[in-house]
Amino acid sequence: MDKVVATAADAVADVADGASLAVGGFGLAGVPTALITALHAAGTRDLRVVSNNCGAMESGLAVLLAAGRIARVTGSYIGTNAEFARQYLAGELEVELIPQGTLAERLRAGGCGIPAFYTPAGVGTQVAEGGLPWRYAGDGGVALASPAKETRVFDGVEYLLERGITTDFALVRAARGDRHGNLVFAKSARNFNPLAAMAGRVTIAEVEELVEPGDIDPDHVHLPGVFVQRVVELTAEQAADKKIEQRTVRREP
Repeated sequence: MDKVVATAADAVADVADGASLAVGGFGLAGVPTALITALHAAGTRDLRVVSNNCGAMESGLAVLLAAGRIARVTGSYIGTNAEFARQYLAGELEVELIPQGTLAERLRAGGCGIPAFYTPAGVGTQVAEGGLPWRYAGDGGVALASPAKETRVFDGVEYLLERGITTDFALVRAARGDRHGNLVFAKSARNFNPLAAMAGRVTIAEVEELVEPGDIDPDHVHLPGVFVQRVVELTAEQAADKKIEQRTVRREP
């Protein structure tokens, strides 16, 4: 039952080239930076990433992206990541952009063993009808476009079919975790982490504080250890390294 692995490098050692990864985080909050750094150091490439966004401020997944290690991204938000936009428009990166709520539910569904579900999000748009550019050609044309999706009408309302997502691995970050893999997330850092963890066949969690089994009140567990296969304890320096994307303070009276 002890799922603790000594180092982040050991935890990601079997992530092979071409593997699919569900990665937690939103912007700079709750990003498994130590595990991502270990993947970068290992030289792993051609990764197929499922994450809300692909890193920010040259940190998180942006490190792998800048090194050309990511082949495909399924996500919701490019944001201000200029390198993400450049690779996508240049045809160097395959990108499936989907509504944010749909992404969350596809991860949850995959983790719960639900192969597909119907949703009204995207009906009447290219999300349903197909034709969204997944990969651009070098001349600016579309090399690969999204296919049309199945639709059905329930009680007079049209819905489209979305597939659940499962991945080879998941990388997540938690505030606390025990040796059995039970995790607690801090405030907004919870974001996509539980959903990504559920979708991974092998889920690796980096934790800011490692505690013994029983130290976390069962009522306070955000993600049960059944979804987690490996736990890595961060150093004090790694746990404290939390960047701020936009600092906003009120003016002096």
